[in-house]
Order: sequence, then C-alpha cells, then structure tokens
Amino acid sequence: MSELLRLAHYGFTYPQRRQPALSDVSLTIRSGEFWVLCGASGCGKTTLLRQLKPALRPHGASEGEIWFDGHLLSHLSEREQTSEIGFVLQSPEEQTVTDKVWHELAFGLESLGCDTETVRRRVAEMASFFGIQDWFHRSVDELSGGQKQLLALASVMVLQPRLLILDEPTSQLDPIAASDFLQTVGRLNRELGVTVLLTEHRLEEALPLATHAAVLDGGTLLCAGTPETVCRALRGRGHGMFLAMPAAVRIWASVDSDAPCPITVRDGKDFLTDWCGAHPVQPLLPERVYPAGETVLSGEGLWFRYEAEEPDVVRGLDICVRRGELLALLGGNGAGKSTLLSVLCGLNKAYRGKVKLDNGKKLCMLPQNARTLFTADTVLGELMDASDGDEARANAMAERLELSGLYDSHPYDLSGGETQRLAIGKLLLRDANVLLLDEPTKGLDAYAKLQLANMLKGLCKEGAAILAVTHDVDFAAQYADECAMMFDGGIISRGEPHEFFGGNRFYTTDANRIAGDVAPGCITSGEVASQCKKLLQ
Repeated sequence: MSELLRLAHYGFTYPQRRQPALSDVSLTIRSGEFWVLCGASGCGKTTLLRQLKPALRPHGASEGEIWFDGHLLSHLSEREQTSEIGFVLQSPEEQTVTDKVWHELAFGLESLGCDTETVRRRVAEMASFFGIQDWFHRSVDELSGGQKQLLALASVMVLQPRLLILDEPTSQLDPIAASDFLQTVGRLNRELGVTVLLTEHRLEEALPLATHAAVLDGGTLLCAGTPETVCRALRGRGHGMFLAMPAAVRIWASVDSDAPCPITVRDGKDFLTDWCGAHPVQPLLPERVYPAGETVLSGEGLWFRYEAEEPDVVRGLDICVRRGELLALLGGNGAGKSTLLSVLCGLNKAYRGKVKLDNGKKLCMLPQNARTLFTADTVLGELMDASDGDEARANAMAERLELSGLYDSHPYDLSGGETQRLAIGKLLLRDANVLLLDEPTKGLDAYAKLQLANMLKGLCKEGAAILAVTHDVDFAAQYADECAMMFDGGIISRGEPHEFFGGNRFYTTDANRIAGDVAPGCITSGEVASQCKKLLQ
C-alpha cells in the first residue's frame, strides 16, 4: 500500500501557551488503512486531527511537516483539501448547513461547481449506500441523533474523499446507534477502500474495526502499531490508558496469559473458555444492597408533550430516586430521557401527574452541554460566583475537585472531565443535594470517568440523590445502585445492575457477553477477572 499521510516531527502550540499541545509526532498512514487514535482527554487528539484539515486548523505555532499523497499539505489547493480529506465532527449540528436531507447531500458538490448530472448521480449513490432513501426528503430537524450523524457522514462521503477523519462521532449516540454508525464506517473502509482516521472513546466497537492504533499521551505519540501490539505495549507499561481498552483485552491482561490478545467479544469469549478449560468459574452472586434512604424525588403518572397536536413524549411514567442512590436511566435516542429530566426539574410542566421533591431538598440539573452553566472568564471566577464570593468555600471545592491548578484557565479551555467536575462543583456550591445529570460521561476518557464516578459515589455516601441519564452501559453497570430502561415514554424495567444487564442481549456490557456461561453473573471485566483469579488460588 502506498503512503497517503505522513507527519514528520510535527509539533503545535496554542497562542499564549508555553506547553505545546503536540510535540515531535511522527506517524505514517498508508492508503486503505483504518487507524484509531486514542488517549486521555486533553492529550491532543482533536488538535492533531484538525491539523490535517487546513480549514479547521486552530491558530497557533507549528513545527515539522505534514505530507499528503507525496505533497506538502499546505501546498494543496482549497478544492483538493475539501474533496480529498473528509472530516466528520463530534456534533452533527456543527456540520449541518441546509434544511433538507437531500440539500445537505448535494451542498458540498454544488459548492465545488459539479454539474447537475454529477450531483444527482453521486447523491443517489450515497443515499442508497447509507440507506437514506426513506428520509431523503425530510427536514434535517426531524431526524434522530443517529440519523443526523449518518447524514453528516454521507454528506462528506459524497465528495469521494481519500482520507476520512472522524472526531469522536458517536459521543452523542446510544449504544445501538453508535454501533450501527461505526459499522458503517467499517464498511466504507472495507468495501470502498477509504482510509480512516478515527478518535473514539468507545474502543469496544472501534478497535475491532481497526488495522492500526496509536496512543497519544500529553501531546506525544506513546505507541503505534496493530491493535494487539498497542494493547501489549500498554499492558507492559502499566499505562492508565489500558483502562479504556475493550473488555476482552482487560480480561486477557488480568490473567497474565501469553495467548494472542483478543480484541473482539467473540475472541474474548473463546479465550476465556480456553483459559478456564475444564474448571468452570463459580457463578458470581452479588449482594443486593439497596440505599437505606427514603424517596426524595418522585414522579407519579407523568404525561408530557411539547405541542398539543404532537404525540406524548412522556406517557404515564412513574419514577422515584432515593437518598444516597445513584440511579442510571438508559434508553435509545428519542426515548424521552432528557425530556423527563426537564419535567422533573421544572423546566417543562407535565399536563398530568405530579412531581414531588422532599422539603429541605434542593434540586439542580446538569445539562448535556455543561458549558451552558459557565458565565465567568476563569475557573476561580465560576467557583466564586457559585459560592456567592466565599473564597474559602470556592478554594475548598477546587481542592475537592482537583481543579486548584486551573484557577486562571478559561472554563471553555478545560478538558471534558474537568468541565464536568467544574459544573458539578457549581451545583454543589449552590447546596444541591438532588442532582439530575444528562449524559455526564459524554466524551470522557476512562480515567475521567473513574474520577467522576468516585465523586458521585462520594456524594451519595453524604446523602445526595442522583439520577443520571446515560448511554454508557459500562459506567452504569459498574457504578449505579440501580438501572432503569426508558422506552416509548415510560419506564419498562428497573433493577440492580446485575439483574438489569444480566437478562439483556443488546443493552448489556461486553464483559457480560464474554462471560456468558463461563463466568455467569459477571457484568464488568473486573468481576470476570476476579472470578478467574479464584481458580489460581
């Protein structure tokens, strides 16, 4: 395969920053390869991707060179940059420029001056490939999150780029929609030979599709190679990024085996079966522990619709959240989860049913975009504002959230994990003890999720009640006290995580799929590893 993209000792520093965002990065990508770029939040992944699309490159000082198909990237014409290098952003709303689906598909080609026959032929081809025919004439605003992201991908692919770059494209999608989207990206690579460079926190789905992987750490390239090579390198270094690897990889590493590293669920299941051999693992019998506290927030018989002539989004729903409980609410895009939060916190009012909040409790909500809570120019300013100018309380909260070293940083310059911690800190300084969180782990790396989980569990021990809407099944399985599924406007099931996920085939964890009958009852890779280690004792 011929070389398509090469970075040679590339570095980049943002204005007014001493520390470079990227330093001495050298990487070669050949035509037809599928690369997954991973690393902790703030490690430079998005910065690196945007260097490869000149129209999206941020201001700053660079060093080194980037070559595309044997030519300096900076020497490519704007037309070549547009047509040869496709870029799909994290949020489809940031990429949508027209009102109708077919307009969106045709826009890029029309901007390049393609003739009408070419535009029609390519649009029809892409609509057929992506299965868009049934919503070809619909308004973009009517589409679900998964459909919008698929449209964003199709509108890029209609230009027939040789390199497709995707920056965490599934961060706003539910597990099934995310899986469908990534499988489509895999088809583009396998069937059309499109070279792919993808950043993604859902490595369980992404890594099995990849031919290569690379890990960034603090703006430098830590390791690169085949997925198995990278997994072995991370295990050997004891690197924190290993926490983000697929469940099959973490289970393999936990038993210190010399067998080939499994990447997929199927390979993980085969590995676990072979390793256990004739010694079946004892079923895991988790203790069912309910929070001792009383119900502090409840919704009884809730009905809600946005417009009188529109169908109900919330339909006769009952829900309760107890003191000391972390309740995870799951469900597909469009199930009504965010709408339910808006009703519970009073942003919208149910036309039937009641919301009850215990006297003396203060409820606050963290929206999907936590930045909407920020009004100051610095982290310290945000904390001082929330504490009504009480410097001692602001400093204490900063220490608690590990934000003391970021006092002078602008809130919009924080990483995903830092943003969530600052936003929750503001709510706590307002004396909130009932928290509604809408997608709190969206865009967070494994370490940031661990920090967030420790903070939320600590709040629960102090008596807080937390309801978290999430698509992150691994997060819910590991940290929630109870999980609930929302479908068709109502809560259709609720239970302790082992009961909740143990009976599911799709809405469950990869660890549970791998464990199966070999290590029954396990829903996290840590539980599988723990049960396996008992065989060695």
